[in-house]
Amino acid sequence: MKVNDLIIFNFEEVRRRSIKVWKAIPDQMLNWKPDEDALTCAEMIRHLLESEFLYHQILIGRGSKALSNLTNPFETKDFTTVDDEIAFAQPYREEFLKYIKSSSINDLENVVIDRSDVGYVRTLGDMFLRIAYHESIHTGQMLDYMRTMGIDRPKIWD
Repeated sequence: MKVNDLIIFNFEEVRRRSIKVWKAIPDQMLNWKPDEDALTCAEMIRHLLESEFLYHQILIGRGSKALSNLTNPFETKDFTTVDDEIAFAQPYREEFLKYIKSSSINDLENVVIDRSDVGYVRTLGDMFLRIAYHESIHTGQMLDYMRTMGIDRPKIWD
């Protein structure tokens, strides 16, 4: 198995588990949040889907500056349902996965992504892992939200 295949597999498994969690949240609880400073469930789902799009732009542009004149398709879209949100993000996800597949081993090790504006500069390979980790962390938060709400949590460790 090639390195790119492993990276793609990880992204697909993270997303598969995230979707299990997202779809287990009752519609009437999507606007719930544990406190005033937290994101609602719907906001966190949007944050993850939008972040993947934004991270992709950062990778293409080799740094955070790629966001300065970007048109963000998520900014003008209202959250309606989990399924609608996933469907809306799917074309952007496919482009992101295509980008991963097209990256060479040399790219993973030597392309530098400058995010010094937020405190780091990393290689492309490192960034791929960070992006998947970001979603995993928020999926864990969502499971905690569900525990706090007193609703059943899906089994994601299949």
